[in-house]
Amino acid sequence: MIVQMPGGTLPASVGRPDRVTVAVYAQDLVLHIGIVQQLRQRPELELLPDGEADGAQISLVVVDTVDDEVTALLQRLQRNTATRTGLVVGTFESAALQRVIESGVGAVLRRSEADQDRLLHLVLALAKGEGVLPGDLLGKLLSHVGSLQRSALDPRGLSLSTLTAREADMLRLVAEGLDTSEIAEKTSYSERTVKNVLHEVTTRLQLRNRAHAVGYALRNGLI
Repeated sequence: MIVQMPGGTLPASVGRPDRVTVAVYAQDLVLHIGIVQQLRQRPELELLPDGEADGAQISLVVVDTVDDEVTALLQRLQRNTATRTGLVVGTFESAALQRVIESGVGAVLRRSEADQDRLLHLVLALAKGEGVLPGDLLGKLLSHVGSLQRSALDPRGLSLSTLTAREADMLRLVAEGLDTSEIAEKTSYSERTVKNVLHEVTTRLQLRNRAHAVGYALRNGLI
């Protein structure tokens, strides 16, 4: 059963409007308390109680595995346009990873790595519209869905009418951690061309930077 308990917010008179509001959902009370204890210490965040959860900027779901109940919760949160969803999870298979991404999850963190700093990074990245995935999970996701998406590309090089095949390829390399010079070497383009292509993507889609572009492309199934 997914449980949510009051987050213990500060009174409105001492609240800070620049805080990121967070609602925590967990499969059991122990998990919930552990995450809340860590997040409550961060002045950048404000934990919302149960009655205000639907208005949270970030919904953080903490589970052991992704089962049907968790998927149903993620899909319900996806329909809430006020919130972005992050997932802290024990273990799951590649197919489950694809399922959570399709359910609108923008960031994933393993429970074994969920210390206070990483949790804060995940929440703040989501608040900026950026995606966060561990490198090995990102690789699994890209290999699992990338071939399917590439097989559906328009023969003229268009990917879902939003990214060209070249833009998508470069964003995949950014997602794998390559810098400009490494992408240039991998694609046989000049560094200037790589910079221009990535700049064109971020400008056209009104994104902040390369990381934001990768997160956008992942959430919208473009890479």
